[in-house]
Amino acid sequence: MNPKEKCLIVLEVADEKKMHDVVVLDLRDVFPVADYWIIGSAATFIQTKTIAEEIKKTLDSYSVQPFHIEGMDGGEWILLDYGDVIVHIFREEERQYYQLEKLWRNAHLVYSKELQINKFSETD
Repeated sequence: MNPKEKCLIVLEVADEKKMHDVVVLDLRDVFPVADYWIIGSAATFIQTKTIAEEIKKTLDSYSVQPFHIEGMDGGEWILLDYGDVIVHIFREEERQYYQLEKLWRNAHLVYSKELQINKFSETD
């Protein structure tokens, strides 16, 4: 499964599970380790864990396994590392604190539902 397909599956699950303020950053020009970062927020610890579990379950069904998972115990910031796609699920407060989008401002924003941006067809 290519990185774009992984992203689209994660975005579908994120939408179904009500993850909000979801953005996808294309890091290929600025970070050689991953192609895309998906960053989103959830209101509660339970919601962050539920979203992460559903993303993992869905990608597992396509035989796509994460290389690493961090943060499931606490739920403030959960990271699912699929190699070329890394998913960050934050509680709202932690996302405001860490501001990954500002840290990686040189990356290209390729998806934001709130800003009505979807440039995946342009990044093939």
